Amino acid sequence: MLMRGAQAVARAFTIPTIGPPLVLAAFCAVFALTTRTFWAPGNLSLVVQQSVIDGTLAIGQTLIIVTAGIDLANGAIAVLGTIVAARLVVEGHGALPAMLLALALCTGVGFISGTLVSRLRLPPFIVTLGLLGIVTAATRLFSLGSSYPVTDDLLGWTGNAVTLGEATITYGMIVMAGLYALVWYLTTQTAWGRHIYAIGNNAEAARLSGIRVPRTLVSVYTFAAFLYGIAAWLALGRIPNADPNALATANLDSITAVVIGGTSLFGGRGSLIGTLVGTLIVAALRNGLTLEGFDPLWQDLVTGVLVIGAVALDQVSRRRRP
Repeated sequence: MLMRGAQAVARAFTIPTIGPPLVLAAFCAVFALTTRTFWAPGNLSLVVQQSVIDGTLAIGQTLIIVTAGIDLANGAIAVLGTIVAARLVVEGHGALPAMLLALALCTGVGFISGTLVSRLRLPPFIVTLGLLGIVTAATRLFSLGSSYPVTDDLLGWTGNAVTLGEATITYGMIVMAGLYALVWYLTTQTAWGRHIYAIGNNAEAARLSGIRVPRTLVSVYTFAAFLYGIAAWLALGRIPNADPNALATANLDSITAVVIGGTSLFGGRGSLIGTLVGTLIVAALRNGLTLEGFDPLWQDLVTGVLVIGAVALDQVSRRRRP
């Protein structure tokens, strides 16, 4: 009987819609028992605030991974957006045009990567790895080696907050929640969303069924980069200083959240809800270990174990599928 129960629990963890929430619940239960402040409203609010940037980047990353691609440049694209917007404002330009230009540049980088992947059929890993270097270098050249303070109210707007009791809810948290709701609708209730999953499952079969694969892929990478631009705006509110060296591990952090959330690295399967849960898992893990006084290196160690475990469970699940 005990063996059957253990097997049932193990099978539950291989189900993408069940496994990530179980992991999140388990971590929350452990930290609630081992710390005094984890469940405090203020701390829970902090966990969500800390996940806003990576969580938004992970939305775009999810769309790309569902198509069986990957984006190593998303963090660099977001940093480009922060530097462009902040420097232009510091130099006396209007905040709204500066932010719009930053969004346009981020989106343009996504269009380029999508075109290279879809039209020239280059591997997404190679394309985005190359763009990671190009965008990082361009950002540092444009920044002149300096960081820029965020002094304009519009640029820092996403950092404003309302207080509900002991909890603090920033506008950035609301924006992130709205983006998840929007993209969840697009991926589950529209033909575009169905086409994305079809391409991830089998691009050639999708083409034969009438789906315009290249155009869809370009739209995915372009839209994802637009979301990275939004993440840049959230970063300006979260960290009121645009630094060309910021978000150095954001690309890996977003991939981690997506994979832990149950999205298959092989494409064709995944959900925005799972990605949100994966983002919260990483944020809760880091917060809980910090409260317990563990060295930050333990956070990276445990997160790495989770990523490997998530991919292994995905492989097991795929083998069991007919």
